[in-house]
Order: sequence, then C-alpha cells, then structure tokens
Amino acid sequence: MRHQRNTPKLGRKEGHRKSLLANQVCSLIEHSRIKTTLAKAKAVRPLAEKMVTLGKKKTLHARRTALAVLRQADAVAKLFNDVAPRAAERKGGYTRIVKLGMRKSDAAEMAFIEWVDGAVAVEVAAPEPKPAAKKAAKPKAEAGPAKPTKKEKAAEAKAAE
Repeated sequence: MRHQRNTPKLGRKEGHRKSLLANQVCSLIEHSRIKTTLAKAKAVRPLAEKMVTLGKKKTLHARRTALAVLRQADAVAKLFNDVAPRAAERKGGYTRIVKLGMRKSDAAEMAFIEWVDGAVAVEVAAPEPKPAAKKAAKPKAEAGPAKPTKKEKAAEAKAAE
C-alpha cells in the first residue's frame, strides 16, 4: 500500500520532475544557496538531504548512487569533498528554507534554500577599476627633437611675416 506517499508533482511528468530536482540539487551544491519557488524548495529539500547522507558514507557505491541521481560528476565530487565533510557532525537537517515573499510577475511564493552550515558567498559589488595610469613620457633628452605643434608653427609663421 502506498498510504502517505504523496509527492509534489510541480505540474510536471515524472522524468521532467526528476531532472528538475536533480538540477536544482546540483545548483545548490555548486552555489550553496539558490533562489526558487517555495514549492520547488520544499521538493528539493528531501533529495538534497539524501545526497548529503550518501556523501557522508564515502563509499564507492554511495558515490555511484549519487551520480546516478544527479548525473553531474563535478557536482558529485564537490558533494563528497566539500559539502558532506562540513555536515559530518550533523545527524540531519542539512538545509534551510528562507521565505522571501511573492514574485511580482505571477505572485508565486519565493524562497532561498541553502546549506545550514555552509559558508554562503555574499555577492558584493566590485569596486570600479581606476583608469589606467598614462604611460610615463620619455625624458626630452632621450626622446630626440620634438615636433612643433600647430600653435608653434602658426606663431613662427606670424613672426616670419
């Protein structure tokens, strides 16, 4: 019997939903925090936590199982090397969902999903680079004879008249 086994469908067929959730988990692993709808965040959370549990096992079978679900080798490597060791002391609850409010366009509830113990990279605007300094002019002695400017030529022509 499948009592109490209802999964959020997210308006997608099974294959599309599995791919969506796998890609969301890979993005979460890569960026440590993703902004998505609340419904997707709630659907991503169980899969992300299962992947961290696999990462804590550190076995070849666990790595292959994670690769079968996520389908991205670099995300699996980061999961096993970075994310899972940070959660080694924790027995569960590796993610948190922070509600953000409604999206303007369609009023969907938005949320951040992030690792509880992860260092979230805060996006800071980089200072604008200063204009490059002008190249140092060669000393007049080394530069050779300087060409007269238009003003100097005009002044010489008036003096010659």
